[in-house]
Amino acid sequence: MAEPEVVALDLTIDDLVPKSPERLAEEKKESGNHLYKFKNYKGALAMYEEAIKLCPDNASYYGNRSACYMMMGMYKKALEDAQKAVALDPTFTKGYIRVTKCCIALGDLFGGDQAAQRASELGGPDCVTSERRALETLRRLNEDAQRALDAGDYRRVVFCMDRCLDYSPSCTKAKLTKAECLAMLGRCQEAQEIANDCLRSNSFDTEAIFVRGLCLYFEDKDEQAFKHFQQVLRLAPDHKKAMETYKKAKLLKQKKEEGNEAFKMGRWQQALKLYNEALEVDKNNKTVNAKLYYNKATVCAKLNQIKEAAEACTAALELDENYVKALLRRAKCYTELGEHEDAVKDYERLLKIDKTKEHKQLLHEAKITLKKSKRKDYYKILGVEKNASEDDIKKAYRKRALVHHPDRHAGASDSERREQERRFKEVGEAYGVLSDPKKRARYDHGQDLDDGCSGADIDPNVVFQAFFNRGQHFEFPTGGFPGSSFTFQFG
Repeated sequence: MAEPEVVALDLTIDDLVPKSPERLAEEKKESGNHLYKFKNYKGALAMYEEAIKLCPDNASYYGNRSACYMMMGMYKKALEDAQKAVALDPTFTKGYIRVTKCCIALGDLFGGDQAAQRASELGGPDCVTSERRALETLRRLNEDAQRALDAGDYRRVVFCMDRCLDYSPSCTKAKLTKAECLAMLGRCQEAQEIANDCLRSNSFDTEAIFVRGLCLYFEDKDEQAFKHFQQVLRLAPDHKKAMETYKKAKLLKQKKEEGNEAFKMGRWQQALKLYNEALEVDKNNKTVNAKLYYNKATVCAKLNQIKEAAEACTAALELDENYVKALLRRAKCYTELGEHEDAVKDYERLLKIDKTKEHKQLLHEAKITLKKSKRKDYYKILGVEKNASEDDIKKAYRKRALVHHPDRHAGASDSERREQERRFKEVGEAYGVLSDPKKRARYDHGQDLDDGCSGADIDPNVVFQAFFNRGQHFEFPTGGFPGSSFTFQFG
């Protein structure tokens, strides 16, 4: 029987001795460093965690895991590890540098200053030069933002917070300050997205809840807004902004509802007063104020205050440029005020926003009215109503033609004669159009009269001769000498 083959094992004494936790931990750390170098942060994190379990009092392991958390954008955990590292080893310079970086990322300027000072003491001032510059920039941006906030310059605040977030991507305060200002600017959807993101990290963040309530309030969702403000005040009874906004929201709702009730009862003056009072409650609530201005315009129209109604609509449209009802009412007001070009512009804008057959028809009618307004008012020239009969038009022409005939004013000054000639010509034009049923119908419908039907082409003397029978005599005072006269005879 053959003897079994003996295999020689390439073993050293180290392979036969069990590895110590410290040695195993070092191997885990080295593996983590290798993975970190190739940007496999998740894998590196697992290695560092195993090293910490083996040697929980080693500062460098916490430092390495802190660096890994930083690369993953998890700055709170990174800060905890960096603080643990310097607590274990108060001379760990890299640990203090990482504390500084984490504080900057989280927007903790005080903590960043303290850590940077300690790092400078251990490693010299040059080791945190860039961090100190970042801290100084953040201070300036925060000061600028506070001045802008005090001045109500919300756009500037948003700009400053965006720059802060370039340095401090995990600063909740900067995010929510930006969100609040976005809400004040009417950009509620963006503001809510930021607040919701913050609430996913901390569902009891009172500032985030307040911003959500503010957005709901600005969107005219009263009841939901009230619930958010109440929740903030339960968690933080001294939250000043929540208390003030909640009071404003309740007062605004009260005044608006009282105004609506007065309007329903037909008490126009009382409704107008209440709407004006409501408009003074909160200038920042653009959505509600736009509606209040429209309601005010409606009341003014009821009171026949057409100019004021148009102005109220303009105020509403400044707050909501796509407010269809306000645009429609203003266009009607402009028509009543005789501002036909502005009415056409509003109907054109309305049609772009809401393309309906009704709005298209309104624009068509407004253009006709505008065209009519630019032509001579032949009814006015003859001094008759638009529904005047044929006999009324004839009588009016006879009277006006005799009054303005140039021969009647032969002795007047040159300027007076020219004026009377102009009026005589207009009277002839008016009669020439209104006495012809076809021309009158075209004129009444705003149709062009240029295709052979223009009143301007009518010779007033021809009209005069055709109207009066030949051989009639009319005596017109010459105007030159008292008692003198001039006889005008046809034929």
